[in-house]
Amino acid sequence: MQVSLPTGYRYVRMLTDAGLLQRTADSQYTLGPRIVVLDHYIRLSDPVLQHGLPFMKELAAQTGLDCVVSALYGGQLLDTHRETGSAPLNLSYGRGRPRPLFRGAAPKVILAALPTAALHKLFDARQGEVAAAGLPTDWPNFRRTFSRIRKAGFYRSHGELEASLAAVAAPLLHPDGRVAGALSLVTTVDRMAVIDTTKLAQRVMRAAQDIGSRLP
Repeated sequence: MQVSLPTGYRYVRMLTDAGLLQRTADSQYTLGPRIVVLDHYIRLSDPVLQHGLPFMKELAAQTGLDCVVSALYGGQLLDTHRETGSAPLNLSYGRGRPRPLFRGAAPKVILAALPTAALHKLFDARQGEVAAAGLPTDWPNFRRTFSRIRKAGFYRSHGELEASLAAVAAPLLHPDGRVAGALSLVTTVDRMAVIDTTKLAQRVMRAAQDIGSRLP
């Protein structure tokens, strides 16, 4: 942080007094209980969760698959909520753990819904990740890839994020067209292979549209 030692101690004390840090028995510091409280308030104030939970619960109940909502915060892709289906999955990623930006169904539909300038900025800044994800490393073909996803209105992934998992996702859009996140149904690759993914995609898109129409 490039501050003096006394200033550093003062900052740590202030954060501890505020409950954002806590001191452990071995004189180390960890995140404090106030972080948990703040997460609770974030959930309460998130308009996607306020309006989307009933639709997520319904999708999970109807399909038996896990339903996940994700959002892009700056350059980080995060899952913000998950409703489990009839056979809950052991997912490596969950609320609060950043996901790869170019792998999986949720990030792809979110990126496809971004304005061209915003997508180009991410493309320029994350060339290594783009290449590692197997996406085109030249802008015209990269843009066309996401234009196709945007036109389709959904994306199916098979083993992109985790080898055993597949997902179908659709973008969550504000009424004015701004992207708010993505709605996904996730299951195993084997189970997805025997599902009518066209009908599944229609369900996800319909639920995403219903949630989006209620967003401010």
